[in-house]
Amino acid sequence: MPLIAPSILAADFSRLGEQITAAVAGGADWIHLDVMDGHFVPNLTFGPAVIRAIRPVTALPFDAHLMIENPDRYIDEYRRAGADRITVHVETAPHLHRTVQHIRQSGARAGVSLNPATPVSSVRDILGEVDLVLLMSVNPGFGGQKFIPSSLGRIRELAAMIRGTGRHIELEVDGGIDAGTAPGVVAAGATVLVAGQAIFGSADIRSAIAGLRGATGPGTLV
Repeated sequence: MPLIAPSILAADFSRLGEQITAAVAGGADWIHLDVMDGHFVPNLTFGPAVIRAIRPVTALPFDAHLMIENPDRYIDEYRRAGADRITVHVETAPHLHRTVQHIRQSGARAGVSLNPATPVSSVRDILGEVDLVLLMSVNPGFGGQKFIPSSLGRIRELAAMIRGTGRHIELEVDGGIDAGTAPGVVAAGATVLVAGQAIFGSADIRSAIAGLRGATGPGTLV
């Protein structure tokens, strides 16, 4: 069964601690942090101060997805704020191996992310260095978008590449994940599902998480 990483981007920020606590009680595995700078993506979310403020709420791993330009400038700051996993975009890291080494040296687990139009092959040479690959199944910047169906083929391609390394690398998928899309995504090879609206938009967070975790079968988009 996949790991579930609720994205707080869809949470009610007026009661953020309460919402995270509900997700933890509901069986979440990680807490996903969508960091956007208004430059690399057309939205501005939150930074280290918010992460630092919510860090005492749970001991679950904080999964920080840095959708920002020049991520090397901020890796240490996000690590100090409490991020356990730090993922950067291949599109913003011209010296990707050096950036991944920086993340590891900070004490965090290292991840790389791909936008929908970026070839999956662009991460082939870094797979020996990372702990996770995050494949975007929507164009990043806003929550609540619809899953791009062609992402399924990309997930399969990436899953095959990961198997070929013989290493344990999580394949995380983010964008349009809900009860309808999750089965196909898991069948294609995803091991971690990021979901925002499908979890925090539900009246029953526990049931929403359980439904995603139990995602198996062909799915509606295969």
